[in-house]
Amino acid sequence: MTMRRAIGLMSGTSLDGIDVALIESDGKAIRVTRSGNDRVAALGPTGYRGYSDEERALLTHALRDAESVKVRTDRPGCLPEAEAFLTRAHAEAVEAFLAENGLTPADIAVVGFHGQTVMHRPREGLTVQIGDGAGLARRLGIPVVADLRAEDVARGGQGAPLVPVFHRALAEAAGYSGPIAVLNIGGVANVTLIDKDGGLLAFDTGPGNAPVNDWMTEREGVAFDRDGARAAGGRVDEELVAWLLRHPYFEKSPPKSLDRQWFSHRLAGHLGTADGAATLTAFAARAIRASLDHAAARPTRWIVAGGGVKNRTLMTMLADLLDAEIVNADDLGWSADFLEAQAFAYLALRSVEGLPITFPSTTGVSAPAPGGVLHRP
Repeated sequence: MTMRRAIGLMSGTSLDGIDVALIESDGKAIRVTRSGNDRVAALGPTGYRGYSDEERALLTHALRDAESVKVRTDRPGCLPEAEAFLTRAHAEAVEAFLAENGLTPADIAVVGFHGQTVMHRPREGLTVQIGDGAGLARRLGIPVVADLRAEDVARGGQGAPLVPVFHRALAEAAGYSGPIAVLNIGGVANVTLIDKDGGLLAFDTGPGNAPVNDWMTEREGVAFDRDGARAAGGRVDEELVAWLLRHPYFEKSPPKSLDRQWFSHRLAGHLGTADGAATLTAFAARAIRASLDHAAARPTRWIVAGGGVKNRTLMTMLADLLDAEIVNADDLGWSADFLEAQAFAYLALRSVEGLPITFPSTTGVSAPAPGGVLHRP
């Protein structure tokens, strides 16, 4: 197989905007440039299209309306409007990215389109990501792979996390040996544990940024706790955190995944703004620490990506809780902000090549499974 360019798109549960990233891969190895002995300096250019307050409000409304979905094709309430907007916004993001980087549609083999998760209930065989893959392919004139989670869920898997096979490819490209952990802190946090033989174990650790983001939106009308400043000035409600960690999810053996809505920020509703931010941040950190209960060998290095790396309070808490080296993905030459978008480019190439994207030890699927639906322009 030959190296080809792919674009990955990610609109995460934090509802901040659309990440765009380009990689070159054959669906197995990743083309990278190196700096030093063990640093991946770059995979490809990246871009971003943020959501306005009005657009974020529409997507938030869509999350509420999606609670009544019974089958994955249902589009109650504002979901049709949100899906049309989301598809249009992703097209705009790709078009701007191509223009900024002197690329044309003919330069891109495929686009990996995650869409926006509005419901994830794998125990009910249901996962819903809105976004019109066929419409996006027609507008861009580029093949699009969408619906990357549905096949895994249909085969009995959790449908998440999807990125572990990309994490392993990155680690291999950088020459890292296990045991290491790659932690992504988005709206939900997930971890990939890579053992010394390259074996994978992956699962959602628990809430990431979503409860704190929702808390700050409700209390102060801002999208997130910048730098974790509010949390830094608050006091953790230890009793509430201990109670939250008794949820059966944390005792369940992986693979496992959860929905963004499982842990509401309103659980801290009796607290002041700073104390609530501190408590919800501590809950995320300690849920990540609890993930070690499922590790066969404790990671000696945690590589952290996602919006959570910008929360200094959260990162300080993790440094206190994890007995290992903690590294911002950016400091290794990876991309803390765009790792998931890069992963969906990689998964799209694997999908086109008919390679598996999920595995028993990452999602609980019965056997390594392909995924994604290819839409040609």
